[in-house]
Amino acid sequence: MKSPLSLTLDKTGFVKNTRHLKSPNFSLRQPNVQIELIVIHAISMPPDQFGGSDIEKLFTNKLNFNDHPFYKTIENLKVSAHFLIKRTGELIQFVSCLNKAWHAGASHWREKTDCNEFSIGIELEGSDKTDFTELQYEHLNELIKLLCQHYPIKDILGHSDIAPDRKTDPGPNFNWNKIKKNR
Repeated sequence: MKSPLSLTLDKTGFVKNTRHLKSPNFSLRQPNVQIELIVIHAISMPPDQFGGSDIEKLFTNKLNFNDHPFYKTIENLKVSAHFLIKRTGELIQFVSCLNKAWHAGASHWREKTDCNEFSIGIELEGSDKTDFTELQYEHLNELIKLLCQHYPIKDILGHSDIAPDRKTDPGPNFNWNKIKKNR
């Protein structure tokens, strides 16, 4: 059963009909930078556990690092993404598309480094060990379609493609065949 979101992008870079939780973890893009890349990630907090609000807390700097032993290992991390798609299909936006979210870290694509500068980061609630839900794929495709209508997107890659020495996400269970080419 399809669950259309009826997404639209406003002039401030926020998608309507989504929940907005503004993250302080962003910076301004360099002038005249074109958004050319979509980076797909996977995240779970704690690792391999789903359904809570700890991802949102991490991206908004409200995570209690004493809540789980793993959190002590990321205590000094300041990260965000533009979007999160939860396993239920819920779409949350943290950073305006016009700004640079801190999602890719040290990264490269084609002849460029610092992929954060010219990309949009989309996190899926998931891990290397689990399949993603059909609602996640449906809502991801709707979001990709919208972004491709507004920005000159040249590629859609996984975090592991732009940071292969550091990252494995979205992982082996992400089905790239379910991503529609909306360009």
